Amino acid sequence: MTDTSRTSSQTPSIPDRVQVLVLGAGPGGYSCALRLAELGLDVMLVEPGRAGGTCLHAGCIPSKALIHAADVFRSNVRSSSHPEANDPQSTLVKMGIACKEVTLDWHQTQSWKAEVVDSLAQGVDGLLTTAGVKSIRGRGQMLDGKRVLIVPDNGADPVEVQAQQVVLAVGSREVSLPSLPASDSVLYAADALAIADLPEHLAVVGGGYIGLELGQAFARFGVKVSIIEAQDRLLPAYPKSLVAPLLKALAQDDIQTHTASLAQSFGDGYLRIVDQDKQEQEQLIRADKVLVAVGRQANLEGWGREHLALDLADGFIAVDRRGETSMSGVFAVGDVTGEPMLAHRAIAQGRVVAEVIAGRRREFAPVAIPAVCFTAPEILSVGLTADEAKAAGRGVLVKRFPLAANGRSLTLGNPTGFVEVIADSSDHVLLGVQAVGEHVAELVHSFTLALEMGAQLEDVADTVHAHPTIGESFAEVSQAALGFK
Repeated sequence: MTDTSRTSSQTPSIPDRVQVLVLGAGPGGYSCALRLAELGLDVMLVEPGRAGGTCLHAGCIPSKALIHAADVFRSNVRSSSHPEANDPQSTLVKMGIACKEVTLDWHQTQSWKAEVVDSLAQGVDGLLTTAGVKSIRGRGQMLDGKRVLIVPDNGADPVEVQAQQVVLAVGSREVSLPSLPASDSVLYAADALAIADLPEHLAVVGGGYIGLELGQAFARFGVKVSIIEAQDRLLPAYPKSLVAPLLKALAQDDIQTHTASLAQSFGDGYLRIVDQDKQEQEQLIRADKVLVAVGRQANLEGWGREHLALDLADGFIAVDRRGETSMSGVFAVGDVTGEPMLAHRAIAQGRVVAEVIAGRRREFAPVAIPAVCFTAPEILSVGLTADEAKAAGRGVLVKRFPLAANGRSLTLGNPTGFVEVIADSSDHVLLGVQAVGEHVAELVHSFTLALEMGAQLEDVADTVHAHPTIGESFAEVSQAALGFK
């Protein structure tokens, strides 16, 4: 007897016509579908898995859950009486707090992470249902700019759907390395987040934000971690000054780093790496598992792109400020449209496209899109860096405020880092803000809003900030840039 309870709720009957069909239910896709439904349009959302995409199920959310668990575990281990972990410089030890026994149940950690993900996934499902979005579990194959063949995941016959408008939200996938094909021992980020047991030694290939976030988290769970980066420094997309405090933290976590190095092969418990310039110089890195985190690329295959006349730009689907592709009535949002491949960019794009389809005059033209690296310390950058502003021909005023002078950072026990503002020297309009330190990620919205509103240093300096908070460092650095004493 067939159980229809699951399939009837997850894959309802599929109508053959719809006003808007959204292909892909990641952050860009489901946000677009929700806004379309709010605006009164008939919407179908097609996704082979559960709504939420990579971010919710195999990226942003599960990684941040494990990062938090790793930080809590490390803090308690450093305050325990374990002879190898009792660190007199630990904040908890200085506070007089000692945990006499600290253990890690990795399977329970994974279970807790799954609960976090499931709770958020249920929330997304509930929003879609309440809004009246027709959520279809299945694969969509574009036949042309108006027709989509949907293959339901419940084994039902495929259905051809005619749509007045189509939104492509097909996302991105991890870049693979031919020299390191996926296996039980060679993992990519999605598999690493769900690893059944912690390895003793882990080699991370890729020193970008994904590799560093996960590598540091595993190190704080007690894994011996090595990070291999092809370029001459870690986090090459961020200014060196922001990365410097992180390098010290990685050393404290006993993470070995190898820059300007290429991973060649893995076998017999060792990863073979060679020098980028002098490839005859090789080294063997001990590893039970290898995590490959060398970036992501647009997902351009598997959904019928070959049947569409889409223009591409640098490996992504080209769109205008309205989110429309080179085909009338076909829109695209999220990672498939280019850098930065970030969930919050996709969400904002999705909402703009929904309003454009609904007939509103909208464009996706943000002043700045924030980027955050959730390492310890956290790193963020929004707007222009000092070098970028100078390269653009702007007169630049730069000022840095150390978190060691911030009361709240001192009470949290880790005042490492700083907040830096970049402003136009002629009119004091903010051009960019960067920061590194504990909990600084929560400040990024204030920084982004200031840039979006065209704020001057005086606006920030004269805004009353609550004390004691890390956020008041924004006012402090703005006042310092203006010469306040």
